[in-house]
Amino acid sequence: MLYGLLKYVVLGPWLRLIFRPQVEGRENVPDTGPAILASNHLSFSDSIFMPLMVKRKVTFVAKAEYFTGTGLKGWLVRMFFIGTGTIPVDRSGGRAAQAALDTQLKVLRAGKLAGIYPEGTRSPDGRLYRGKTGVARLALESGAPVIPVVMLNADEIQPPGKLIPKIKRVRIRFGKPLDFSRYAGMAGDRFVERAITDEIMYKLMELSGREYVDVYAQKVKNQQLAAAVPATAATARTDSVAPAGRTGTVTPAGRADTAAPAGPTDTVAATGRVGDATPAGPAGESVAA
Repeated sequence: MLYGLLKYVVLGPWLRLIFRPQVEGRENVPDTGPAILASNHLSFSDSIFMPLMVKRKVTFVAKAEYFTGTGLKGWLVRMFFIGTGTIPVDRSGGRAAQAALDTQLKVLRAGKLAGIYPEGTRSPDGRLYRGKTGVARLALESGAPVIPVVMLNADEIQPPGKLIPKIKRVRIRFGKPLDFSRYAGMAGDRFVERAITDEIMYKLMELSGREYVDVYAQKVKNQQLAAAVPATAATARTDSVAPAGRTGTVTPAGRADTAAPAGPTDTVAATGRVGDATPAGPAGESVAA
């Protein structure tokens, strides 16, 4: 009830009026039956605008901590996630990834729409990063089609770290459904799951026109954080500007890191770097390590 109230009465009409969303390919989302909406992740606002433009309810998962905050801020955050149909997942015990998958599987088996960010976290710089295989496992175990979705300019409207969005027209593109029924019965095969994930990321790259980087986004974020810590410490000690070259923006080196993911006709894109099945919550944070 709260979901419908926010989407159609309280927030939805105002967001449509102010941001005037421009949507392509909305007809690719089925009117009935299960489907997985797999999107790139540029901004916190992705989880607001994308579900807003789909007639049916889109369910994401997020870490349970978002639902247990105290005070006014905690209440507002909790109400937002409840209102947007987000399901809390307990991250403790080392089974967060499987818990998130199990939750999304229940949604799909009920004939509903499940939303997922294959990158597992928001892009640190607007580029598209290597996908985690949770989306492939969902597709294999549910038999649901995957609808690739790209947010084309959400990072311009609300860049990471910015609370107040800019008033600018939102642009979203839905691709044609991807059918992976040819892999039926192969759930758990890491090579198949990697091939499926790479095919999805390849389609997201095509639809978005964004540069693809063949490393995990979280790894780049960790590198940026590690680079920023020494620079901050040096500044505190010397009251001067940190040494040049330590700006905190780390770009993976090597041409192999910017290679496109395997396309629909490719087989297995990579081996030995799998097993990170992690759908992302609406706030862009991975629900598992």
